[in-house]
Amino acid sequence: MASIDDVIRLLEAAKGHDQKIESSVSKKAVSKPKKAKRKVSAYSKKYAKAFKSIAPKHKKKSGGWKQGGYKRAVKQAHAKAKRMK
Repeated sequence: MASIDDVIRLLEAAKGHDQKIESSVSKKAVSKPKKAKRKVSAYSKKYAKAFKSIAPKHKKKSGGWKQGGYKRAVKQAHAKAKRMK
């Protein structure tokens, strides 16, 4: 069976090995190609504007949604966005 000193030496060696791996990984500059952001559609912009204008009517004073309020707000915002020119 290994003594406590042997166990401590093994742990320190493992810790030193992990630090060497981390430092070698951090030195390598791995640059991933940046993912292009999606273009926001015109309808999405209209819907967002409509939803922001309708949402307060379906919220409580504390800021939470009323019972079934979110679902109604979404439905009304889609209808309003559809009517917008």
